[in-house]
Amino acid sequence: MRLISKFIFSFFSNVLALLAAKYFISGFNISASLYGLASATLIFTLINLFIRPVLKLIFSPIIFITLGLGIILVNSLTLYILDYFSADITISGLTPLLYATILISVINLLVHFSAKRLYKE
Repeated sequence: MRLISKFIFSFFSNVLALLAAKYFISGFNISASLYGLASATLIFTLINLFIRPVLKLIFSPIIFITLGLGIILVNSLTLYILDYFSADITISGLTPLLYATILISVINLLVHFSAKRLYKE
C-alpha cells in the first residue's frame, strides 16, 4: 500500500513540476494535450521510482566526491531518459535540460517537505 501512495503522490508532484518547467523554461516543451502531459508524467514517475535508485547507486562515488552536487547529474539523466522514451516531451539543448533539472528538483523538494510537514501535524 505504501508504494501505491508514494506513486500517486509522486505523480501529482511531477505534474506540477513538469508544468512549471514547461511554462518557465524555453526549450522545454510538452505536447499541449492533457493525454500528452499525463503520459509524460507517468513515464517520469516510473523512471523516478525504478531507474533513479539504480542511477544513484552507479553514480554514488561522484555524488560523494562532489558533496551531493552529483545528484544534479542523476536528475539530468532521468530527464534525458524521459526525453528519449516520451514523444510528448522535447528538450532542445543542454541549457534547458540543466534549468529544467534544477527547477523540477526544487519543486519536488518543496512539495515533499511541505507534505511531510502537513502529515506530521
